[in-house]
Amino acid sequence: MLKNTDCLLVLLIGDFKDSTIIHTIRDNFNNIITCNSYASALLFLKNNKIDLVICENKIDSELFSFLEKEQKLIKKQLLFVLSYNLDTSELLKSIELKLDAYLLDNSSDEELFKKISPIIDFYLDTNSKVLGDYYDTLNPNTSFFKVNKRGLITYVDDNFCSLSKYSRNDLLNKDLIALKHSLMSNDEFDMFWNTIDKTKNCKVLLKLSTKEKNTFCNNMYIIPVYDENNTILEYICFAHCIEDFVSEEDELKNKIERNNLSVLALIAIEEYKILEKFYSSTLIEKIEKTFKENLLINSEHKEMFSKVYALGKGRFAVICPFNDYMETQKNLKVYFDNFVEIVNRRIFFIDETEYDLNIVLSYSFGKYMLFEDVTQGLEEAIVGNKSAYNSSDASIRGLKLAKNTEIIQMVKIALDNYNIIPYFQPIINNKTKKIEKYESLVRLIDVNNRVLSPGEFLNVTKKSEFYSQITRRVLENSFKILEKINTSISINLSALDIEKELTRELVYSLLERYKGHSHKIVFELLEDEEAKDFTVIKKFIRKVKKQGVKIALDDFGSGYSSFERVLLYEPDIIKIDGSLIKNIEYNDSSRNLVETIVIFAKKQKIKTIAEYVENETIFNILKDIGIDYSQGFYFGKPEDLKLN
Repeated sequence: MLKNTDCLLVLLIGDFKDSTIIHTIRDNFNNIITCNSYASALLFLKNNKIDLVICENKIDSELFSFLEKEQKLIKKQLLFVLSYNLDTSELLKSIELKLDAYLLDNSSDEELFKKISPIIDFYLDTNSKVLGDYYDTLNPNTSFFKVNKRGLITYVDDNFCSLSKYSRNDLLNKDLIALKHSLMSNDEFDMFWNTIDKTKNCKVLLKLSTKEKNTFCNNMYIIPVYDENNTILEYICFAHCIEDFVSEEDELKNKIERNNLSVLALIAIEEYKILEKFYSSTLIEKIEKTFKENLLINSEHKEMFSKVYALGKGRFAVICPFNDYMETQKNLKVYFDNFVEIVNRRIFFIDETEYDLNIVLSYSFGKYMLFEDVTQGLEEAIVGNKSAYNSSDASIRGLKLAKNTEIIQMVKIALDNYNIIPYFQPIINNKTKKIEKYESLVRLIDVNNRVLSPGEFLNVTKKSEFYSQITRRVLENSFKILEKINTSISINLSALDIEKELTRELVYSLLERYKGHSHKIVFELLEDEEAKDFTVIKKFIRKVKKQGVKIALDDFGSGYSSFERVLLYEPDIIKIDGSLIKNIEYNDSSRNLVETIVIFAKKQKIKTIAEYVENETIFNILKDIGIDYSQGFYFGKPEDLKLN
């Protein structure tokens, strides 16, 4: 069985009456909308947040014309095509359209799961707020259920039964209001129902009771499902059970989620550590209680904030919808400067004793990471001795700054000590099994003499001055080795590297210096989403090719943008992405796709290299398919050639 699919809303396009695996699909997905026409499909897609679209492809169908025409709309979801026969031209078309999976109906359940499980897992990890925020299936306090328009429960999972102490039979067709806890009023429940009836997706707190009438409080994420007429069919509900009716911090975070945008301020008593040191916990509680009750005593503050949230340890928060703040027409900085000034002038009396308490305040507005922003911002305000501090994006600075600073420092030390070096991995000719090329791969030797791969340092340096220095060091060291070996050297260059004039000039200079060996150079071009000037890249390719350099496209077959890159860059070599190669002995779809790439490459007179060749079985398959070269641990790991 597939995991976590309760989180997905699936649209089936077609009748699937001839399909042998449709029963497996229906058994593994609980939330399915079906339609027979492409026109209906478009309406469902526009009205709902569809996660997965599965299209039936029959002979003479107009499916690919439809997909091509509506590509912008459909590419927001996972997109699978179910075909009854393998058609190479359709497979190539699937690649061009960037489908997530091309399924054959004669696949076994095991083959189907191997094909689609990684795709669904990746989608859930990277795209599903539902799963990430509310639906951790490994957590017994999370559950899933569905209700229809009348409020009757139509589906529950095992966790919901366990948490509510009801059996599945008890719950099916039960009115949801019958589970309402006595602490939740009918008016509150009506407000909850009106909210979900008028909102596309909403997050709410729902107070339910178990069969034994114990509290059963849930943070809910609710998604309405619409038909083609934009009428609600049912509600999909994800629930996270909390043991108590939420702390003030949780209540605050729920309010942030409910509001479209908010203004949030986090307030700390500056003298709190002194209070902790010299006063009893009972007195500190009294001080905090009095402080909370009097914080909004000024009428100007009350008109914007209705409640003070006590977060503990001398910290408090106030929040209001952003639109309410806009109606006041106040400047946010001026407002909070004034707020701090008024509070700091105030004297608090507790048991006839005066307490002169000062505050420091961090504020921001928005939604995403808002609480994290003001929390980090408060620390920055305290360190910077600022009484009212705008903390926009402070959370990002807090998370990244320490780690990135450490990495940048490590890179600087490595550059200063010439410890940015190339390692070389052999590439063998599949017919002769002899090494004909090496790929140059950057490595960093740290102060503890550990060898670090690029994933541990390179991305952090991309927007720093050190990135170009790393590229320069790799190029210079790779060219030097040309004089000591008879094989070719393959060097990685990203599109972003080539756009930089200094990098291009360095390459031209090195080609001139080592012109007797330039025919042994291969530049492997890596895609980079930030690259913009393809004219410069094409001119670079033409210029270096005139000097005997060959061009390779790296990671071919990943992301399915590769065919466009072939037309753009006119390569001599394509390196087939390792994700296709490492599964080729078990996955027919991977093999079919690799065979298609090889057929395409041979027609274009382009050589092929397979990465991630890890054993003899894979190598023999690749040799039979007709791939020209292999690279992987079966033939050798990246190593320092030590030719000095």
